[in-house]
Amino acid sequence: MRQDIVPLCAADIHDQLKKRFAYLSGGRGQDGSPVITFPDYPAFSEIPDQEFQNVMTYLTGIPSLQDAGIGFILVIDRRQDKWSSVKASVLRIAASFPANLQLVLVLRPVGFFQRTLSDIAFRFSRDDFKMKVPVIMLSSVPELHGYIDKSQLTEDLGGTLDYCHSRWLCHRTAIESFALMVKQTAQRLQSFGTELAETELPNDVQSTGSVLRAHTEKKDKAKGDLQLALKEGHSILESIREPLAEAAAHSVNQDQLDNQATVQRLLAQLNETEAAFDEFWAKHQQKLEQCLQLRHFEQGFREVTATLDAVTHKMATFTDVGNSLAHVEHLLKDLANFEEKSRAAVDRARALALEGGRLIEHRHYAVDSILPKCQELRHLCDQFASEIGRRRALLNKSLELHGLLETTMRWCDEGIFLLASQPVDKCQSQDGAEAALREIEKFLETGTENKLQELSAIYKEYEAILNQDLMAHVQKVLQKQASTQEMFHRRQASLKKLAARQTRPVQPVAPRPEALANKSSCPAPGGWRGPESSSPEGGPLRRGPYRRAKSEVSESRQGRGSCTGDEEESLAVLRRHVMNELLDTERAYVEELLCVLEGYAAEMENPLMAHLLSPGLLSKKGVLFGNMEEIYHFHNRVFLRELENYTDCPELVGRCFLERMEEFQIYEKYCQNKPRSESLWRQCSDCPFFQECQRKLDHKLSLDSYLLKPVQRVTKYQLLLKEMLKYSKHCEGAEDLQEALSSILGILKAVNDSMHLIAITGYDGNLSELGRLLMQGSFSVWTDHKRGHTKVKELARFKPMQRHLFLHEKAVLFCKKREENGEGYEKAPSYSYKQSLNMAAVGITENVKGDSKKFEIWYNAREEVYIVQAPTPEIKAAWVTEIRKVLTSQLQACREASQHRALEQSQSLPLPAPSSTSPSRGSTKNVKKLEERKTDPLSLEGYVGSSLPKAPEKGQASPTSPDKKAKRHEVKSDPTPFGLRGWSKTSHSLEAPEDDGGWSSAEELVNSSDAEDDGGLGPRKLVPGKYTVTADSEKGGPGTLAVKGGDVVEVVEEGAEGLWFVRDLTSGAEGWVPAGSLSGLLRKAGSAQCLSSSESSPGSAALSNSSSCSEGCHAAFSDLQG
Repeated sequence: MRQDIVPLCAADIHDQLKKRFAYLSGGRGQDGSPVITFPDYPAFSEIPDQEFQNVMTYLTGIPSLQDAGIGFILVIDRRQDKWSSVKASVLRIAASFPANLQLVLVLRPVGFFQRTLSDIAFRFSRDDFKMKVPVIMLSSVPELHGYIDKSQLTEDLGGTLDYCHSRWLCHRTAIESFALMVKQTAQRLQSFGTELAETELPNDVQSTGSVLRAHTEKKDKAKGDLQLALKEGHSILESIREPLAEAAAHSVNQDQLDNQATVQRLLAQLNETEAAFDEFWAKHQQKLEQCLQLRHFEQGFREVTATLDAVTHKMATFTDVGNSLAHVEHLLKDLANFEEKSRAAVDRARALALEGGRLIEHRHYAVDSILPKCQELRHLCDQFASEIGRRRALLNKSLELHGLLETTMRWCDEGIFLLASQPVDKCQSQDGAEAALREIEKFLETGTENKLQELSAIYKEYEAILNQDLMAHVQKVLQKQASTQEMFHRRQASLKKLAARQTRPVQPVAPRPEALANKSSCPAPGGWRGPESSSPEGGPLRRGPYRRAKSEVSESRQGRGSCTGDEEESLAVLRRHVMNELLDTERAYVEELLCVLEGYAAEMENPLMAHLLSPGLLSKKGVLFGNMEEIYHFHNRVFLRELENYTDCPELVGRCFLERMEEFQIYEKYCQNKPRSESLWRQCSDCPFFQECQRKLDHKLSLDSYLLKPVQRVTKYQLLLKEMLKYSKHCEGAEDLQEALSSILGILKAVNDSMHLIAITGYDGNLSELGRLLMQGSFSVWTDHKRGHTKVKELARFKPMQRHLFLHEKAVLFCKKREENGEGYEKAPSYSYKQSLNMAAVGITENVKGDSKKFEIWYNAREEVYIVQAPTPEIKAAWVTEIRKVLTSQLQACREASQHRALEQSQSLPLPAPSSTSPSRGSTKNVKKLEERKTDPLSLEGYVGSSLPKAPEKGQASPTSPDKKAKRHEVKSDPTPFGLRGWSKTSHSLEAPEDDGGWSSAEELVNSSDAEDDGGLGPRKLVPGKYTVTADSEKGGPGTLAVKGGDVVEVVEEGAEGLWFVRDLTSGAEGWVPAGSLSGLLRKAGSAQCLSSSESSPGSAALSNSSSCSEGCHAAFSDLQG
């Protein structure tokens, strides 16, 4: 029966146990048998069999196996029941009880009838119970006390045992839940321990750290569950011990003692499990932490060795020993900077080696892997320190040698300067010669400590650093030293002769210094003058007023030749000084740029410095520093290295500037950005970031001083070039120096112009489309314009306008200068755009009567006239010359376009008739030109706007009469514009200009037409009369007359701007028609002839040429304006 019963928990049958039809009070029989009490329960017969069996199984499973083995005592209380119920209950219990029974005690009913009935019935039905143990019927509770002691019975059976069914049920539920918790906790800890034991150690830092964190989280969770179980167990134990504290009032039953022992046993089991787990975790954690330390060490080892390898590779490139004292000092500084930058890697390597040693001391499990790496790190650090020391020793040796060479060179230069500074006239006297000798001897005494040793001694002492270039330099210095000594010896010999000579009564006259014009060129760069350089053939002697003996003349000539050579040597020394200054300042400039880029610009992207940056500086690195990095790379990688190649031939340094002149355009970009940089600096100059960077760099000046360095440097070049040119006027590279100086000045001008150009406001177009900026400046401007057809002049303003003019290749801009308030670049002026004139329609009048500083710029055939007054006549001349150059270049472009078009037309048209005056040929050409003009968007008619003159009335003077041409300033110039109105002079046939001050590019084409007239080529000029129109014309603009083929028209007279007034006799209309159109549209009325008669040929020729040139001009300038 027991094998079929499944162990149950109180929680599973809580409701069944709560009915209390049977309970285990904890009482014991005399032999320790557990007592199960069946209290009076009227509905006992209604309890389902499964519930009854579950309760019996659970109750019999609570006592220990030892107590259960003795057997259970059942106390069945049926005092208030009937005999039939008693019998049924006993039979049901006997049939379903799952454990051993020792005794069954039944309290039979107390009623007389039921008691009598039970006595009789029990005797006859004893065998029906089928129990192996005795069933004793008891009549009263005292009889029960004879079998079971009162202390083991509950109060309802007359005993003193303290029992509360609800408390018992709560305790049982808690104990069983706690036991299950302990079991589950132990299982989880065991499973977690297995997982930890089977975990493989990762091979990288990240994975090892992740494993350690994951295992730590799981351990903390397991420990939390364990602590929760312990807390629960102690709580249950306290609730069980409460009745034990009241043992004096109530007797303690065995079941309570068993429950307490059970909880204590479970708590002890938990404590043992926790201790074992903690020990295991400590070992596992130590292993993981050591593994993480090892992975960190290995990762650091890889990084450090890679860095040290890169440092060692960089160290291998430090093979240069320098070619000058400054270069060696620069190399030593570079080596010190390199050592300083590499110190972090070396220090990290040494620290990593110490860390590995500490791991070994703490008995790391991977000692065999850590120890070799520590040894390798120490070896790399020692090797680096040794190599740095070796390189420094070599450079110090080179510094010593170059110092000696520089000292010797300086001694030679000072000696040459001494010889050059001795006045020749003073040396002619005996006292002067003796003084010069003493001065020379005193100087030669300093040569002991300033001169080089023997060449063999230098080889022996500096063998480690002597390369081919350095050997050549040593030999050159030795050669110069020997040459200098020889010069001194010659000078001493000459002076000794002068000092020993007896003074004659005739006073000698010192010759005047000769110019250096007889020299063909300077000595070869880097070469030193030998004995032959001071030959007596040095130059002609200028005689004084007194005659001298032949010997005196010869000695004077010898002294003069020596003086000329000395002057050249002194110039060479001065050139060398200028070159040294150029190189020294260039190196300092490069160092300052690098310092700014590394100390400020790079730090703006350093995350560790990000907290010091103000919001206004974020993403503003390009604004603050401009293209300084581009400037640095150009000077450091290119220009400085090329300058060093001219150390020995400074007079040729102009070539270096010319070869790199295009790269100097980068300064224009930097200067254009300077106002934005200056503005940003003013907003953020008090930012802690700049203060921290300045502190790290140990700079006395703030960043804005260094941002000004590029502007100062590009200005410094022209000063140095001027100095070099002053001392190299008769040398080979003088022309290159002059050209380099001009180019640098041009760059400075372009930079200055661009600074003004970017200050223009209000211009809607793209300034770059106007071509290169040629000139800019401020002027006083008056206006004198015509309006529409009336030719009514606008009254000239008495007070001039102040305008700043910008002359571009394609336009001239008029702006108003506005001064700005502020500091630095913010104080620079701005320019408000007012208007612009297209250079294709501009003409100039160079001279305005009454003022040599004024000139005229006129537009569209003097529709708009601007009288411009320059500050000085020189500025006016410069502007007029530059404008003339622009107009000349446009004229040349127009000529080429016209010739090209004429060539295309000659190839596309049919061959002309043999006669040059054929009417059909002239008509055909004119018709074809008209057709081309109709399809050409840039043809003449499309540009004749509202500026056409009014029709002449009777009695009114011609538009070109002298009284209409008078101006306020009495300017007499050609009114023909350049470009849009055509090239020809339409007033040419009426009157010649009185003055040649007016100038436009049209004049050249008129002269070309005149040349054709002189040669008798082409038709002649158009004359008034009646004509028949041969083809339709296209209306050119408002006020112009459009005629149709077949109409009869009357040509009245010629007006200004290349127009003729025409009346259409067929339609009655009248108006102005461009002269270029008439030559191809008209023929004499009533005749088949074209404009080829002798009377009209010249005018026609001029018209034809004007038309073609106008078309060519528009074709050429369509590209320029596009």
